[in-house]
Amino acid sequence: MKVFIKAYVLPSLFLAFVSSSVLAQTRRANATKKVEATRTVTTTRKTLGTSNSVSSSKVTYKKPTRKVVSVRAVPHKTVVKHKGQNYYYANNTFYTQVRGRYIVIAPKVGFRIKTLPVGYNRIRHNAHNYYHAQGIFYIQINNEYEVVDPEIGTVVYELPDDYEKVTIDELTYYEYANILYEKVQIDGTRAYEVVGIIEME
Repeated sequence: MKVFIKAYVLPSLFLAFVSSSVLAQTRRANATKKVEATRTVTTTRKTLGTSNSVSSSKVTYKKPTRKVVSVRAVPHKTVVKHKGQNYYYANNTFYTQVRGRYIVIAPKVGFRIKTLPVGYNRIRHNAHNYYHAQGIFYIQINNEYEVVDPEIGTVVYELPDDYEKVTIDELTYYEYANILYEKVQIDGTRAYEVVGIIEME
């Protein structure tokens, strides 16, 4: 009987003890990771679902109209061709021409420029390298930079001065160039996380 206890029962008890210790350590480690993640990024809500597209009909702007900026001339402009139409680029700003005046616009996805705007930031999210300047995201394609929509979850630390507040289902978000952001805290610093793209109808 003593041999049986030494040979079978004691090793079984030892294995059970080791297994429970490892399981307890794993639980503690996972709990610590969750606490650390909570300290790193604090957000209040994510209500737009898994789709990144939001119909423009669901978006209510706090200001009913937006100030339209137009000028008579754009010195040293570059022509940006997009879907058979001419747009213009100069001094980090995009324009369209209407009745002899140049109107400031947010660039459309697919616009390409040869030089990044002054003061751009490089942002890495998942497997993508973005270049972010004045609320616009670019990726490099050969020797040009193309305007793109960022992935959901991409974070920036500032928005352009002329961003707008919008409401969707009675919740407030921040919008610039049809990109929706939610305010978050990262290591105690205010930031803005991409939560959706407005699809114009």
